[in-house]
Amino acid sequence: MSQDSAAVPDAARKLAARRRREIVAVLLFSGGPIFESSIPLSVFGIDRQDAGVPRYRLLVCAGEDAPLRTTGGLELSAPYGLEAISRAGTVVVPAWRSITQAPPPAALDALRRAHEEGARIVGLCTGAFVLAAAGLLDGRPATTHWMYAPTLAKRYPSVHVDPRELFVDDGDVLTSAGTAAGIDLCLHIVRTDHGADAANALARRLVVPPRRTASDMGHQRYLDRSLPEEIGADPLAEVVAWALEHLHEQFDVETLAARAYMSRRTFDRRFRSLTGSAPLQWLITQRVLQAQRLLETSDYSVDEVAGRCGFRSPVALRGHFRRQLGASPAAYRAAYRARRPHGAPEPSLRPERAERPERERAALGAGGPDRFAAAALAGHGLATAEAGESGTAQPDGYASRLAEAAVGRGAPRPVLPGQRERPVG
Repeated sequence: MSQDSAAVPDAARKLAARRRREIVAVLLFSGGPIFESSIPLSVFGIDRQDAGVPRYRLLVCAGEDAPLRTTGGLELSAPYGLEAISRAGTVVVPAWRSITQAPPPAALDALRRAHEEGARIVGLCTGAFVLAAAGLLDGRPATTHWMYAPTLAKRYPSVHVDPRELFVDDGDVLTSAGTAAGIDLCLHIVRTDHGADAANALARRLVVPPRRTASDMGHQRYLDRSLPEEIGADPLAEVVAWALEHLHEQFDVETLAARAYMSRRTFDRRFRSLTGSAPLQWLITQRVLQAQRLLETSDYSVDEVAGRCGFRSPVALRGHFRRQLGASPAAYRAAYRARRPHGAPEPSLRPERAERPERERAALGAGGPDRFAAAALAGHGLATAEAGESGTAQPDGYASRLAEAAVGRGAPRPVLPGQRERPVG
């Protein structure tokens, strides 16, 4: 699912006189993957006016000293440097070479200056890490490749990371998920600038769908089960597939290493080299994603969800869920159900849950429905603090952060037809 919105107040910042809206600067770094880097070059750098696509002027800028080495040992020579960004109304960072490395300070300064002067800043896939390092995602919703989303959320806790979005449009700052989602976001930019006809014409030329959503492609399932392309033929693929099929069981990384016939140290190193993520963090992320699905599609209690996702206790689920999604499991479920479209079917109930009217009436007691509703609100974390992983009370500050952001940015943005609100977290 994607978040594409009408302009928000921040996006209305006046563009500096020397910048031109039709000029798009693409910022390249050494070590960046060539596929992701080529997406904005293809969308914005080719004249397709004969097909009804308005023309952009493309400036390919080196984010650091040349030569820029990319996939397969290729060397690129960008015709412009950072100084050319001062003319652009849109600046795109298509990828960053490593989520463990800090981007060059000069490039971050150029991005901050462009944003201050009204330019639209775009991060595709791991390019979101560059935007976050520049401070441009603070207090904002954002997305990135699902595999790196936990790292982005942990390293930049003020960013509201949602790994289930294809792209997020927050007005003057936009981010996309994995490789193909970068195409979706670039088409969205063309649609925003020049209308649906231009975007559809461009999609036809690129032979891609004109407008995808996560639900169209089963994106939530994709997030839960997909693996990096590199792991497909590797012996670890069988171990990872087994882990995904047995998330309801309690096992640890030692178990996975044993199934791979490796020592824990060798397994950690091999897993990280293939996926870019430590195996423990990957396993926790998969369990949290499984918990998300159960919270959305079943009426299991939070304690039962924890057990069915392999967490050793509900406290552990709450701690990891809050860190990755910014809300407690109960608050997430309440928000999800509140935003479900009118007339959508309720999650399927288990038989034992459907046959409990007597118990519920007994639970109401003398207080009546109001007392029961108050208890439900408290259980959802909407009226009380909830215990974190350590067992100590932790205030759920996500709602207050959203409120503060709304106050700082003015009135809430309108919801367009077919658009859903961003989920909590």
